[in-house]
Amino acid sequence: MAKKKVTAVIKLQCPAQKATPAPPIGPALGPHGVSAPQFVQQFNDRTKNYEAGLTLPVIITVYADKSFSFIIKTPPVAVLIKKTLGLEKGSGTPNKVKVGKLTDAQLTEIAQSKMEDLNANDIEAAKRIVAGTARSMGVEVEK
Repeated sequence: MAKKKVTAVIKLQCPAQKATPAPPIGPALGPHGVSAPQFVQQFNDRTKNYEAGLTLPVIITVYADKSFSFIIKTPPVAVLIKKTLGLEKGSGTPNKVKVGKLTDAQLTEIAQSKMEDLNANDIEAAKRIVAGTARSMGVEVEK
């Protein structure tokens, strides 16, 4: 089979099971000739086993014949930290105002779930990446 010619690669963050063709999805796909309702239906079908509304990065590859394929990544670290601690948002001044505390067990759990998408060689390096994100959100990390 001949390889299809790739015309565009689009990166979006969409809510699991709740994507709609409205902005930002429609305007991102429209110029490339991709049917937004078709993408939304496939995306929502493939995210049925995720918690509804959880933000998921998706990489859409558009081909010359207007067809597309997409890969769903694991949720961003900041989203996982907020979900774990039940936070609405991070701190506006992370160095002064702390909004929560992450235990070592929670840190390890988040690092393991993100391991496939992080450029870390081992779990310790992944934990350091997650801890850095937590600190920038105003979340204390237990030593």
